[in-house]
Amino acid sequence: MEATQPSGTTKRRVELRITRPVLTWFARPTVTIDGVGHPAQWGIGTWAVPDDGGTVIGVYLYNRVWRFGAAERSVADQSVLEYRAGPLPFTAGRLRSSG
Repeated sequence: MEATQPSGTTKRRVELRITRPVLTWFARPTVTIDGVGHPAQWGIGTWAVPDDGGTVIGVYLYNRVWRFGAAERSVADQSVLEYRAGPLPFTAGRLRSSG
């Protein structure tokens, strides 16, 4: 198992724009980076990702009852991604490159 690196050693960052849907059902977004979940907020944020190789970034919504609107994408060089949830809670979201 690899030792964790000290904070500030990652040089690559990805900007993620999480757009709030019309009906959220009190949901909060969660961002996953290579399968590890991190709580997030609506709006624009930046996330540190490993410098080497493709990283899988995912977003889903969670409202204490169920998970919905999941979307994921492998990023190799994109620096700006935009997430939009599906119109209904049982549909998938979209995570696309913007800009």
